[in-house]
Amino acid sequence: MKIGVVSLGCPKNLVDSEVMMGLIKERNWEITNDPAQADIIIVNTCGFIESAKTESINTILQMAEYKKSNKNCKLIMTGCLGQRYADELFTSMPEVDAIIGTECYDQIGQVIDRVEKGERFTLLLPPKPYQQAARRVLTTPKYTAYVKIAEGCNNRCSYCAIPKIRGPYRSRPYEEIIEEVKELAAGGTREIILVAQDTTQYGIDRYHRFRLAELLHDLNQIEGLQWIRILYCYPDSFTDELIETMANCRKVCHYVDLPLQHASNSLLKTMHRRDTREQVEVLLEKLRQRIPDICIRTTFIVGFPGETEEQFQELLDFTEKQRFQCAGVFTYSQEDGTEAGAMPNQIDEEIKQDRYHRLMALQARISEERQQEREGKVLDVLVEGHDEEDPSLAVGRSYAEAPDIDGKIFIEGARQLTVGSIVKARIQQGFTYEAVAELVKE
Repeated sequence: MKIGVVSLGCPKNLVDSEVMMGLIKERNWEITNDPAQADIIIVNTCGFIESAKTESINTILQMAEYKKSNKNCKLIMTGCLGQRYADELFTSMPEVDAIIGTECYDQIGQVIDRVEKGERFTLLLPPKPYQQAARRVLTTPKYTAYVKIAEGCNNRCSYCAIPKIRGPYRSRPYEEIIEEVKELAAGGTREIILVAQDTTQYGIDRYHRFRLAELLHDLNQIEGLQWIRILYCYPDSFTDELIETMANCRKVCHYVDLPLQHASNSLLKTMHRRDTREQVEVLLEKLRQRIPDICIRTTFIVGFPGETEEQFQELLDFTEKQRFQCAGVFTYSQEDGTEAGAMPNQIDEEIKQDRYHRLMALQARISEERQQEREGKVLDVLVEGHDEEDPSLAVGRSYAEAPDIDGKIFIEGARQLTVGSIVKARIQQGFTYEAVAELVKE
C-alpha cells in the first residue's frame, strides 16, 4: 500500500507528520510523494489563524480530486484543523474518510486499517503525557532536524486558540530527547532545532523546574552535532541561567526567536502576556551584553482589538529603538473561542493593513542596516545547495538564519562545495533579507 503525507503549518506539525511516517514505515507500507499514486492520502492540517485554515481546506479539496481517478483512494485529515472543527468538517466534507485529532498520531496505523475496511469516522482523544511514538522519517535535509521537546501550551494568550486545540503544556521525557538527538547526530544531522509552543517552559510540568538550560548543556556534549538552535522562546521564562548556558556552550547558536507581539503595556495586559515592555527591555539588554553577537528575531501583532494609533506608535518606537535583526509582522486574526475574538472593539481590515505595511517598512530598513553591519565579518555557513541559474553560487545559512524563516547567504565561486558542509565565508554585501559572501580559504 502506498501512502502520501502532506504536512502544513509549523515545524511542530512537521515533527508530528514525521512521527506518523515512522509508524507507517514500521507497518512496511510505502511512502510516496506522488498523491496520484497513493492509496491513502494524509493531510496534517494547521488551524492557527484564518489564512492557515484556508490553506488547509484548499489542500484537502485538492487531494480529494485524486479520489476521482482512484476510486479506492482514502483521505485522512489530521492535525489542528481536524482537532478544532472535527464535527463540522466531517459533515461538510464528505470527501474526507477520517478526521483524527492531535492526540491520535500514534494510532495512525489503526486509523488506516479502519478506512481501508470502508469505515468513515472521527477520532478525538483527551491530552496524554507527551512521548514520541516512533523513530521519525525525516523530511528535512539530513543535516538539519527539528526536535520537539513539548506539546501543548499553558500561556492562555487572549488571541490564541492553541491551548484549546493542543491541550496543556506537557514536556517530553528528558532522556528521550537526549537519545533521539544522539541518534540523529550519528546519522549525519549537524543542526538540531528545538521546538515547542514555548521552549523556555521546558521541564516545569514534568520536573517542576525549568530544564532548557540543562538540556542545552547536555546536547552540547553530543559528538557530531555542530549547531543547536532554539525557536519559540518566551521572555517571562528566559532565565539568567539560560543566557549563561547560551553564552558558554559552543554549539548553541547565538540566535533567539522571541515572540514579543507588542510593546504597549496596556495591550500586552489585554493579550494576557505575562511581561511588560520594561521587563522585555531588561532581558534584551542582558542578552546583548552577555552575548554581543546575538541575533534576535521576534514577531508582532498589529490591529489587535482596541489598538489605538498611539499604542501602535509605541510599537514603532520600540522597534526603532531595539533594532531587531528580523521581525515577522502579523495582522490580528479573529479566532473562534478566544477571549480576543469576542471583544467588541475589533479593528477594520484597512487599518490593520496600513499598520502592517508601516511596521514592515520600518523593519525592512532596520534589517538591511543590520545586514550591512555584517559586511567584512567571517561566518560559518551551512551549505544547503546551489543557485539554479548560477551553480557557482552556493546557497546557505549562518547561525543567524533559521531555515524557512530567515534569509540566505549566497557564496560566490563556490561550485565545488558539498551540500551539508559548513564553510567559512566573508560577508561582502548585505541586503534586507540576503547577503553575498566570498569563500574564505582555511
